[in-house]
Amino acid sequence: MTTTVSAPDKNLDDACATVTSEIARTDGKSSLLLAFTGAILAGLASAADHALPLPAKILGSLAVLALGAAAVLLLLVVRPRLGGHDHASFPYWARLDEDQILACMTGDSRPARIRVLSRIAVRKYRGLRRAVDLILTALALLALAAARAPF
Repeated sequence: MTTTVSAPDKNLDDACATVTSEIARTDGKSSLLLAFTGAILAGLASAADHALPLPAKILGSLAVLALGAAAVLLLLVVRPRLGGHDHASFPYWARLDEDQILACMTGDSRPARIRVLSRIAVRKYRGLRRAVDLILTALALLALAAARAPF
């Protein structure tokens, strides 16, 4: 006996997989950017004891603040949120006993899961975008500081 999958079923399965992969992508990108930001901050820390003109110090300080804010945003992107009040996620299910879990599984939870995961993905992408903007701002400030520093 062959089972045919309806178009809505396939679309729901595809949407769940797509949103889940988008969340994984944001976590991967955030991890790379955290490493990049940490390397820049470490390099700046090693240059902190050099005598620099005041404009270079001010621009460098602003860059450090922007990089610090970017690092915070990136950490928030990868930080797990375990509220689980949406009835379509594992944090909610973790509070239930076996009978309650079985009762939750009687209906199709994919639309709710897609909604919840999409909200998570959008929040992560917004944080990632803001962090990238701050990193770019910091790099521009560092370029200006380097232009004002004697070599």
